[in-house]
Amino acid sequence: MKKIKSARPEVPTYKTIKEIVVVGTQKGGDKKQYMFLDKNKNECTRTFNDTWNEMNALGTCFKLRGLDGKKKIAIIGENCYEWMVAYYATLVGGNITVPMDCKLPAEDLADQLIRCDCDALIITSKFIEMAEGFKADPAMPEMVYFNISDNYEDYLKEGQAALDAGDTSFADIEVKPDDLACIAYTSGTTAKSKGVMLTHFNIASNCSSACRAHTGGHAIGFLPLNHTYAWVSALFSSYILSQWGYLCDSIGSIQSDLKKIQPYNFSGVPLVVETIYDRIWKTARRTGREDILKKGLKISNFLMKLGIDRRRKIFKTIIDNLGGNLNMIVCGGANLDPKYEKGMHDFGIEVYNGYGMTECSPGITCNRPGKRKFGSVGVPLDCCEIKINNPDEDGVGEIYVRGTNVMAGYYNEPEATAAAFDGEWLITGDHGRIDEDGFLFMVGRKKNLIVLSNGKNVSPEELEDKLYRIDYVKEVLVYEEDGRIVAEFFLNEEDYPDARSRIKGDVDNFNREMPLFKNIGRFKVRDEEFPKTTTLKIARNYNK
Repeated sequence: MKKIKSARPEVPTYKTIKEIVVVGTQKGGDKKQYMFLDKNKNECTRTFNDTWNEMNALGTCFKLRGLDGKKKIAIIGENCYEWMVAYYATLVGGNITVPMDCKLPAEDLADQLIRCDCDALIITSKFIEMAEGFKADPAMPEMVYFNISDNYEDYLKEGQAALDAGDTSFADIEVKPDDLACIAYTSGTTAKSKGVMLTHFNIASNCSSACRAHTGGHAIGFLPLNHTYAWVSALFSSYILSQWGYLCDSIGSIQSDLKKIQPYNFSGVPLVVETIYDRIWKTARRTGREDILKKGLKISNFLMKLGIDRRRKIFKTIIDNLGGNLNMIVCGGANLDPKYEKGMHDFGIEVYNGYGMTECSPGITCNRPGKRKFGSVGVPLDCCEIKINNPDEDGVGEIYVRGTNVMAGYYNEPEATAAAFDGEWLITGDHGRIDEDGFLFMVGRKKNLIVLSNGKNVSPEELEDKLYRIDYVKEVLVYEEDGRIVAEFFLNEEDYPDARSRIKGDVDNFNREMPLFKNIGRFKVRDEEFPKTTTLKIARNYNK
């Protein structure tokens, strides 16, 4: 495979998260690192030095409370600055973080705390009642509890007092590349969640590679902080690139936050990109400017063919509504319809789609400046390589990965760990193909494959990707029912009042263009959106 040119070749390969934070603090110094709203909705700013000082004080407090290295510290809470400092303090202090999905039911979180035998639990005030339930559970390990909403300043004062007295033990802790940094639990939507063990070098090498692949400026962050995607795109890239970020108060405030913060880039899931793009067209229709927008696209695309790029001038109003500086959106977490990539590109905003999984820290492939193909999830990051195992006549097979970003295994699950590897290659469970230029194209999840009575295998994701291209289809789920392929739709009837009357004809057209064994045998129309997972993906097993 050809060597991919890096956007930032000067980024070194860091060996530990502590190295990233320490070096990043030295480079950042008194530059702004974070903006956020505190619990009273006051706007706050922190420099790189400010964050280090709070991290140092909190980490020292952890040590005073008996968390003196290689202890497992879980965090349950909504996105907030205190969450980030606690996370940094855990890792830089040589402890093991267990970042938990606060949207999961209490019983699921309790099960994870018990299975990983946690030593401490950090919560925000929203989860006080849940924590009291954990304390009353006789199966729960004995843990030290911290409430970073109500007692954060007290913890800082406790740690700072020790620092003032000459305690440098937190900063002096040695962290090694092979040390366990994190136990991240998988979503567990179809099976019991597993604790993915990621070392410092797993995460640090992945962050280094991701920052070499992409340029970036100041950003906004709204991804759940417990998710590995947020670590690479925000928590550690901030230190590597010496850029500041604004932590969104809620996903519902993204539009106003974009205008206020005027970010150069942000990372998100496909639903966010789709929402922005659809809102652009909905606004154009509502204001009677749809024809003007279509005319502008024709002119712009014609000029682009001549090598003249006037997109950001022609569509200045659109870009201004997104803050005026937005150049790039890095997208991952689920399949993205190429029409959104191409559509945003036509407006002068690049969407770079990628592919990853928690077991790979999480980045595996991504599109990038100067190296992209619409519809693909890009080429591998330089910390790993991929291959297609047992490809069929179309080159489609299971995706295997190996590299420094691949997990150490599943916590306390040796059998599951063994089953996840074929030699040194991680078996992803995803199917795809690699084209002649090294770009990976996703086909679907192995576990979702529909096996027909004639022995044919059909990927529901492949059919969904094509059905999404029907203008008025907002959401679609394909599955097998009674031996037939079923497509279930949620339609945009607000902008297309005749959508229900049109869908049968468009499904018939789809079937005529597809091989017979991939035909939709039955379709349904929903009255409301599909249930979603906590990572905003359609819950495939919602009706099981």
